[in-house]
Amino acid sequence: MIGTARMIPHSRPSIEAADIRAATDVLTSRQLAQGGIVDQFERGMAAYFGLPGGVAVTSGTVALEVALRVLGIGTQDEVLLPSYVCAAPLLAVQRVGAMPRVVDIDLDTFNIDPSAARQAVTSKTKAIIVPHLFGLSAALSDLHALGVPIIEDCAQTLGAVGQGRSVGSAGVITVCSFYATKPLCAGEGGMVLSRDESLLERARRLREYDETPSLYPSATNLKMTDLHAAIGLAQLNRFGSFLERRSALADEYRSALSGATPIQPLVPSGYTHTYYRFVVRLPDLADHPDELQDLIGRFETQGLHCRKPVFRSLHRYLEMEGFPAAEEAERTALSIPLYPALTDEEVAQILLALRAEWS
Repeated sequence: MIGTARMIPHSRPSIEAADIRAATDVLTSRQLAQGGIVDQFERGMAAYFGLPGGVAVTSGTVALEVALRVLGIGTQDEVLLPSYVCAAPLLAVQRVGAMPRVVDIDLDTFNIDPSAARQAVTSKTKAIIVPHLFGLSAALSDLHALGVPIIEDCAQTLGAVGQGRSVGSAGVITVCSFYATKPLCAGEGGMVLSRDESLLERARRLREYDETPSLYPSATNLKMTDLHAAIGLAQLNRFGSFLERRSALADEYRSALSGATPIQPLVPSGYTHTYYRFVVRLPDLADHPDELQDLIGRFETQGLHCRKPVFRSLHRYLEMEGFPAAEEAERTALSIPLYPALTDEEVAQILLALRAEWS
């Protein structure tokens, strides 16, 4: 036991001098609302994805809702989405009045199961929301073959590649989140990106209504501030170093867990992993749902804040049954702290705790 160790949080943003300087420059300028810095951030993110443009908004959840609205999705339309994900995609679907068609995941990758998605497609299916979970791309080529417009949720997996495609390259719309815990953080905010300029223009009309010749249905104030954009832009400028640090930490974790019980994150051939979360699976806990929380408690006594990577699967909110992979993930998946802001001393503490539990 590491009784005197400080608690290592599950997430911590990488805030450095460049971020503080960027925020201070905006405060000094007195231009706090959406302005030129937001425009720079939009261009920077679009260039990162190789897309012609982006529209910054207030959050990733809002970005999902805007994506659905610009595609004209509403009442009587169906949207496919995986069950094992945070509530944001479900809430976005419900807010536009569409019907969520929740499908199971591939337990090995935690991403949406293309076979389950294929079986769920109907004549009413107008889009599929594809979150890339924990740093691993979903099976983009397989999902693209379904012939349904894809909304890629890249909140957790910027920079990853799967089946020869970079995340953000297969969808008709790509969305990002810049919440404080995300790989690229601005404190808060989101973005809608696309190669279709007409969709981007619709997103801009939804984002704001001031000084427009006509009012667009559902238009409201969804603008990102220059303050948030300045932090996001500073983070984007060194995002490559974040990915390198995450990869190096993952190598250390893998070495510490070599030969141990947990199933480590899968990286299929032709894929890269950016390790937004280092999520292991413990199949022995599948029939003992309370033991995962007991394990989390044991790590806390060693100064390590681990968590369930998804609090509750969507099908459980909807009181549905028949999602065995998502339910097993709920019972057996554990997220171990991994982020660039970890100090070398904290990494040593984490490795010691992992070896103590699974030596």
